[in-house]
Amino acid sequence: MDFPSWLPEKLNEYDPRMSQALGGVEIVGVYKHRDLLIELVDEAAVANCNPDFNLLQEIFDKVIVTAPGKNCDFVSRFFAPGAGINEDPVTGSAHSQLIPFWNAKLGKPVMRAKQLSARGGELDCEQVNAERVAMAGECVFFMKGRIEI
Repeated sequence: MDFPSWLPEKLNEYDPRMSQALGGVEIVGVYKHRDLLIELVDEAAVANCNPDFNLLQEIFDKVIVTAPGKNCDFVSRFFAPGAGINEDPVTGSAHSQLIPFWNAKLGKPVMRAKQLSARGGELDCEQVNAERVAMAGECVFFMKGRIEI
C-alpha cells in the first residue's frame, strides 16, 4: 500500500499526565504530525502498555506508542479513543508516521515492523522518498458489501 510520509516533529512540552494515561510507562520522547507518537524504552514497554482510555482521550484523540523491536526493526500500538476505537489491530495511517520516524533513527529505508495489538500484524515497510512510504503484509478480510444507488 502507498501512503503519505509524515515525519513527526519532537515536542519539548507535552501533557504531564501522558505516562499515567499509558499505564505508567517510561517515555523516551513525544513527537507529533497528525497523531501523537510516543517513543518508549523497549518492546516490552509497548506490549505491556495498559492505557486509561478515558484519560488518554482527554489528552489527545489518537496516540501511537513505539519502540525498537527484538526480532524486527520496530514495534507499535495505536490507540484512538477519541475516534471511538480504543485500540486498532493494524494501522496503515500510523505507519505514515512510524516509517519516516524509524528511517530517520535507524538510517534504514526498508524495515520490518510489528503492531502488538491483541490480533497483531507484521508489516514490510519502506521509505520510498520524502513524500511517500510503502507497506505490505497479510491482511484480514473484514467486510464485503454492495451499494446500489
